[in-house]
Amino acid sequence: MPTPSTPSTPSTPSAPRRGERSPDRRTLIADTAIGLVAASGLRGLTHRAVDGAAGLPAGSTSYYFRTRTALIAACYQRLAELDLGDVGDLGDLDGGGPSVLPVADRDAAAAALAGVLYRWLTVGRERQLARFELSLEAARNPALEADFLRAGQGPRARAAGILAALGADRPEEAAELLVAWTDGLLYDRLAGALARSRVAPDQAELTAVARRMIDAVLARHG
Repeated sequence: MPTPSTPSTPSTPSAPRRGERSPDRRTLIADTAIGLVAASGLRGLTHRAVDGAAGLPAGSTSYYFRTRTALIAACYQRLAELDLGDVGDLGDLDGGGPSVLPVADRDAAAAALAGVLYRWLTVGRERQLARFELSLEAARNPALEADFLRAGQGPRARAAGILAALGADRPEEAAELLVAWTDGLLYDRLAGALARSRVAPDQAELTAVARRMIDAVLARHG
């Protein structure tokens, strides 16, 4: 029988690799906050908890981010940076920098998108869970709407450029669909009713799903 995927232990999203510089204080705080949300939900996100988890002196988090709203806004910004960083080595199709879909070929595009999805469903799963938790807070707190919108604009703009290169005649609308479907897939696999009983993500399956999503988007807006 297939073996259900097993959640990994939550960790700080941006722990530096060997040879990398340590993150600055603001980045460290944001990364630690994201890790806390992934592990304990929003109830675990306090200034004191971030200080303790990050190994910082008491009061450090509140010095940089005076309110909980400001701390959550910093999480939005950092999540957007990390997600875009994950696709940074996959090519430059739209002329706007590294992108998720490296060439104007649907098969290669699907394989590249599947690679990113596979990463987010495995080693990046805690960060994606935190993103879903934090997105709900923006729906409840009007003070966070602008920060949440700003964080979501980068991925959508990148997707629009890529889909335009693949032939979409209304790339912004196409990007909205692709992002929505991608988020739906991630949510279903990470937090949906069957998330704990599903088998571990399979690269070939994800590639087939990604190809169907791209074909459907381009059929509607191509």
